[in-house]
Amino acid sequence: MTDRARVVVSVTASVDGRVTLGRDRLLLSEEAGRVWHSMQPAGADAVYAARTALLEELYAPTAILEGSGTFVTEDAAPLELPPADDDWLFEDYLPPEVVEHPDHRKWFTVVDGRGRVHWDQKGGDGIDLLLLVARATPPSYLAYLRRETIPYLVAGDDRVDLGLALRRMRDALGVTYVISEAGGTLNGALLRADLIDELHLVLLPTAIGGQGVPTIFDGPELPLDQSPTQLRLITSNTTPNGILRLRYEVLREGSSNAS
Repeated sequence: MTDRARVVVSVTASVDGRVTLGRDRLLLSEEAGRVWHSMQPAGADAVYAARTALLEELYAPTAILEGSGTFVTEDAAPLELPPADDDWLFEDYLPPEVVEHPDHRKWFTVVDGRGRVHWDQKGGDGIDLLLLVARATPPSYLAYLRRETIPYLVAGDDRVDLGLALRRMRDALGVTYVISEAGGTLNGALLRADLIDELHLVLLPTAIGGQGVPTIFDGPELPLDQSPTQLRLITSNTTPNGILRLRYEVLREGSSNAS
């Protein structure tokens, strides 16, 4: 057992592992989204629906995880907001009108330690926005979140401590499973911190290429004194149109399946 919320990475990529078209090409943009959509062969929507249904059946997850890089480019500056410097802003903000709302069923959780994302949408259909921030997050951003009644958890000093954040999510909100639908940077950080428990991967029959284009697990190179993360294939399925759906378990030392 673990004292943190368990993490299942659910990601779609090209056969060369690219999860977007370029480092600064947000899939939420109209142009990049159109190109990405053009990669989807017939039957893709059914594959995605089956993956979602399986995740719900297996884990009944109460949180989805995304990084700020899904919404803003790497060079985006923190929001320009009125100054604020009160220490109490660095206490968790979990307003009862959101947390205890009878319609609440799931968190859309975003890591944004630098305070760079402006939120026009806070959720809907029982899904509420939750931010993971750090003590280095600009207090003006925390004040903004409070004005907008957007809950947040403080985890870490210079940056968001993902392991601590997952423990806080379990302790404060009862989250036992998190589905990471994040891009390569956040998933790469989860990988390096040994926080991933399963990988549900859909590979599209398309190659994107490009030096520096984000991959499934982006980020720092593997140190030479560390071993690559070992996986055990649980299931694999292929559609007539060439979509490959894979489910892996992460093997850890001492587990019954580890070699």
